[in-house]
Amino acid sequence: MVSPQEDIQLAPLPRRAKQVKRGRNLIFLKDVAALGLSAFGGPQAHLAMMLRLLVDKRRYLTAAELLELTALCQILPGPTSTQTITAIGFRLGGPNLAYLTLLVWMLPAVCIMTCAGLTISYLDKEQVARLVQYVQPVAVGFVAYSAYKIAEKVIHTKTSVALMVIAAMLVYRFQVPWLMPILLLAGGLLTTFRYRKLPQETKIPLRIEWPNFLLWLGVFVGAAVLGQYTQWLPVRLFENFYRNGSLVFGGGQVLAPLFYTEFVEFKHYLSPEEFLSGLGMVQALPGPNFSFASYIGALAMRREGSGLDGQLLGALVGAVGIFMPGTLLIFFLIRFWDQLKRYRVIKASLEGINAVSAGLVCAATFLLYHPLPDHPINLALIAATFLLLLWEKVPSYLIVGAALVAGLIW
Repeated sequence: MVSPQEDIQLAPLPRRAKQVKRGRNLIFLKDVAALGLSAFGGPQAHLAMMLRLLVDKRRYLTAAELLELTALCQILPGPTSTQTITAIGFRLGGPNLAYLTLLVWMLPAVCIMTCAGLTISYLDKEQVARLVQYVQPVAVGFVAYSAYKIAEKVIHTKTSVALMVIAAMLVYRFQVPWLMPILLLAGGLLTTFRYRKLPQETKIPLRIEWPNFLLWLGVFVGAAVLGQYTQWLPVRLFENFYRNGSLVFGGGQVLAPLFYTEFVEFKHYLSPEEFLSGLGMVQALPGPNFSFASYIGALAMRREGSGLDGQLLGALVGAVGIFMPGTLLIFFLIRFWDQLKRYRVIKASLEGINAVSAGLVCAATFLLYHPLPDHPINLALIAATFLLLLWEKVPSYLIVGAALVAGLIW
């Protein structure tokens, strides 16, 4: 009789390889769930946590590869953190793992914001603000650590140092969303002229698969046409969120003024007070800030008088509409990105793109610090978070959990 252990050892090599791959994919999804429940602070803080867990601890990819994917996603419209972690899932396990990664990552924040949209009238805003008062400086500490680690790993030349400093100064001075993709493209263009210094690699002919791009474009045009000719609110909401998700650059913080203008001032789906309450809540939650769409969708459906089912449908439409375009676009590009970067011109451009990315994170450290109250406790929390991360002994979620408990007690 063969024991289970012997059975595994005697299994054919392809079967054992599949078992190993399935086990690795499950571990990756568990890591994504941990990030989805503990990644506070927006895209820059998310990058710090991905760097620590997915790069330093698990080694799913290198720091340079993570920066490349992040920069690629920053150039695209849509939620940068969501696109980045979905792209990592795609590289590890193909489309199926990528779709699961997207669901696991976005589900906690979307569910919480849906519940908030259903129960907004009963929430105590002061208690929520008190609960998260120490999470914000901790998030700044994560961003500071990310800036340090990224600079350590990708800044190796005087050109890189100059690009990092210039990008940080410009982003700090001019806080406009379109500046970030322009700086990334400019940094990459500047270092392409050094491509002759790189060794030649065997070029693989580009195989561009168009279905995801055509699907993105088809849904964009189809939703616009349907939204023009129907009065059914869920369809019109889907068009609104899909359009915003297709055209917005700069991450979740850029959505706030767009959403306020469209859904509060123009369409009156919710009041200014309800909007600001939801905005404050999504800033205090882990995971993607684009989950704010599910909150607005739930509140927008109140006017239909369709009750709880209608509001849940509105939240679902909001989440699908806002996340779908960015997902389709990154699925389109990631399929031939590895082939594209084998060209020396593209490879040389990565030096500039990575340097500018490091500068953006450096600027984010100071930009996120300014709104905090000028109190010694906040400075101490930022320093303590940075040192704990540098020590590499305390998991990220424990640091965030301690900040939440402190807000609950004090």
